[in-house]
Amino acid sequence: MKYIFLIFFFLLLYPVQAKVRGVVKDSAGEPLPGANVAWVNTKIFTVTAEDGSFSVDKPKDSETLVISYIGFENDTIHVDSENVKLEIVLREGLSLGEVNVVRRRFGTTKLRSSAMNVDIISSAELSRAACCNLGESFVTNPSVDVSYSDAATGAKQIKLLGLSGTYVQMMTENIPNYRGAAAPYGLGYIPGPWMQSIQVSKGSSSVKNGYESITGQINVEFKKPQLPEADWVSANLFASSTGRYEANADATLKLSKRWSTSLLAHYENETMAHDANHDGFADIPRVEQYNLWNRWAYMGDHYVFQAGIKALSEWRNSGQVNHGGNPGQELYKIGIDTRRYEAFTKNAYIFNKEKNTNLALILQGTFHNQDAVYGHKLYDVDQTNVYASLLFETEFSKQHSLSTGLSFNYDGYDQRYRLTNDVKLPRLKSFEKESVPGAYVQYTYNLEDKLILMGGIRGDYSSMHVFFVTPRAHVKYNPNEFVNFRLSAGKGYRTNHVLAENNYLLASSRKVRIAGDLDQEEACNYGASISSYIPLLGKTLNLNAEYYYTDFLKQVVVDMDTDPHEIAFYNLNGRSYSHVFQVEANYPLFKGFTLTAAYRFTDAKTTYNGELKERPLTSRYKGLVTASYKTPLEIWQFDATLQLNGGGRMPSRYILEDGTPSWSARYGSFEQLSVQITRYFRRWSIYVGGENLTNFKQKNPIIDAANPWGENFDSTMIWGPVHGAKAYIGIRFNWARN
Repeated sequence: MKYIFLIFFFLLLYPVQAKVRGVVKDSAGEPLPGANVAWVNTKIFTVTAEDGSFSVDKPKDSETLVISYIGFENDTIHVDSENVKLEIVLREGLSLGEVNVVRRRFGTTKLRSSAMNVDIISSAELSRAACCNLGESFVTNPSVDVSYSDAATGAKQIKLLGLSGTYVQMMTENIPNYRGAAAPYGLGYIPGPWMQSIQVSKGSSSVKNGYESITGQINVEFKKPQLPEADWVSANLFASSTGRYEANADATLKLSKRWSTSLLAHYENETMAHDANHDGFADIPRVEQYNLWNRWAYMGDHYVFQAGIKALSEWRNSGQVNHGGNPGQELYKIGIDTRRYEAFTKNAYIFNKEKNTNLALILQGTFHNQDAVYGHKLYDVDQTNVYASLLFETEFSKQHSLSTGLSFNYDGYDQRYRLTNDVKLPRLKSFEKESVPGAYVQYTYNLEDKLILMGGIRGDYSSMHVFFVTPRAHVKYNPNEFVNFRLSAGKGYRTNHVLAENNYLLASSRKVRIAGDLDQEEACNYGASISSYIPLLGKTLNLNAEYYYTDFLKQVVVDMDTDPHEIAFYNLNGRSYSHVFQVEANYPLFKGFTLTAAYRFTDAKTTYNGELKERPLTSRYKGLVTASYKTPLEIWQFDATLQLNGGGRMPSRYILEDGTPSWSARYGSFEQLSVQITRYFRRWSIYVGGENLTNFKQKNPIIDAANPWGENFDSTMIWGPVHGAKAYIGIRFNWARN
């Protein structure tokens, strides 16, 4: 450890060279990430970040800067002064013959220019695995875990900083989305081929997008018709050994210089019910989904407009596939039918491009209908969400910028349910609604990109929980190009809609007990991170270390410990926290080959019925190693990912009639290996791969599966994969615009 600190110490003493900073855009004003910026007759160059920005050392023996990007004409600029800031606009239309690859970028990069700790998962990274939907796109990411919530329905949840995904603010193009009733199965609502990139922001994030970020934000950027790199037509066909078939297609049409539109379509069908462990229950639910999205864009000189409408229909069926040795009993079936409709519009007027002075209005409406049957238990919900945000941003100078705005969010839940298998009992009804108007202000101080101070505060009024204040602050300091230090602190709040967010737990014989007057959840999050970029043997070694502490002041506890035959929801009375420490290293060992290794340790505890305990079904540690190799002519690509998932605590047990415990007190560690091989052609590629090639499966993921109508049946004691090794094959096609 002392050698690491010595490296950081010497980097701090490393002399700081003169800099040239700037941003590279296209003619429509959109940033160009991945553009090459190089000094003529030198080996000094850099690549623009996701927002098109760059910062490069200025050599003494060159004053000519060349900017290049595939599909655009090169631009040559004479720079005779130091510490200047450039705005470079590249023109389209360059016909390319042979392409020389200078170097291969990492698929996941840290956004250097941001005061927040943000990881960018690019489309190149997403293509390294099957990535059929958002839930399957984090296979190669060390920070985000995706696991099954129960073994019967196929519900999945994200875990970030050791806590469940309800504490992560999910967003699509910076609009809060997939909340409430969409949370249990929402990770499957976003097809992988639709995504352009994913931004993972850890800890307290910006107040611009609301107050719900407690452990971080996950923002999905989709393919946009107005971008220069948008394909005319692209498609993705996929099939797996489990009988899963998918078809994805999108088309973009440039109607004029200003107007463009695109249509995105998705179909999937898991055609077979598998029971590899012979417990009588399907290991993978049968899912059939239709997903369609039409979006429009108008890119004016000052006025910018985007709009879209999306429709989703999904049938999810699972449960018993045979009687499990009890031919006289009724089969236990699970059926979940979902209809979801979304519409959004973004409007922005740019007053001054140089100072980034603009006014924007964002509107979104969502209707989510779900009818679910778990045995004889029922849960039907109609959720209506309306979101509006009015934002104003400006830069007073290069050092000072301001963002301020108003927001409004409405959630309405019309619920009908029966929480037992007694068909004689009537359905209950309830209606929950919450309106939250709010306002925020955020100030950023930027001292030549070396020191960035960002502070924000917002105030919101909830019709359910009255007025509350959300402060957040971020500090970024980089004494040179090789080290970045970040600190963050802030608060987050969320309203817990128990049945909507946890209805998958009804796939169990546990009784459901919900306390009255549940609090609005409130937590503080503190973080610190170090990112270093160390020149080593002509390449760059990326090292990252980070620590986050989440402390709950108020929380709705999900208690599966006090009574093993019950699940209780009540207000926290005691402590609840999470400590997470993670280290990560990336290095291109040789041309075309990149290697990533990471390790994360989690200490998460909550007070259950007066006793502070380790959070159940939460792994203590995770190890990850990913390797990727692309041949020099970019014809072949080989990817492999090895995960080591650490053990954890199981919820409290009960004793069976024969005197044995219902399950083990703890679960152990296990490994999972994924491999993919891709062959590229001019306009299409074919890929084959395998998941969970170690063939590890949790034994008996469903408790008392032979008697699902009895009091011991439970499908929520899941901590590992329920299916073994799986193979797949797919074809990607794209007809590029250039």
